[in-house]
Amino acid sequence: MTGETSGEERMVIRADDADAEMQARARALSSPLRMRVLRLCAFESRTNKELAGLLSTNPGTMLHHVRTLVQTGYLAAEPERAGAQGAREVPYRATGLSWRTSIPEGAPVLVETFLQQIEGVPSEQLNITWLGLKLSPEHKAELEDRLYALVSEFKERGPDAGGDTYSLFTALHPDENPPAPR
Repeated sequence: MTGETSGEERMVIRADDADAEMQARARALSSPLRMRVLRLCAFESRTNKELAGLLSTNPGTMLHHVRTLVQTGYLAAEPERAGAQGAREVPYRATGLSWRTSIPEGAPVLVETFLQQIEGVPSEQLNITWLGLKLSPEHKAELEDRLYALVSEFKERGPDAGGDTYSLFTALHPDENPPAPR
């Protein structure tokens, strides 16, 4: 044997690498704290120290989370800058990759992240709607497609200069509301 791998073996190696990368990305998004870091870095670059302060987390713990997000491509380091007393700071910015990443079994993480995000937000600033619908499979698919298209349209526009930041959370799920007895 010459040490070379066949095309089939190379494909397996690449598939394994892709699978490992997908698993690492899924693990990276399995933390509500890391999801919140991505939200905080979506429109503004922030340093590890700034993130730790905003999320009331130990800077060492935050560094672990930031490194995980950088290694998986969800955060990117920007050019270093001088901080207080001339200390070297590295700001990070979200890459947008999380928008295009499916999170298997991610619903509990997203719900927990949402609950953490709204903790302390005055009720008059929360615009929440809860609606029961009875839809055919075709109309359910239409609703999902139209919601996705609308959200995608606003995402693709990019941030408005001088705009305020908002978070949008939607959930469509079966309603375990049994029909009344006849």
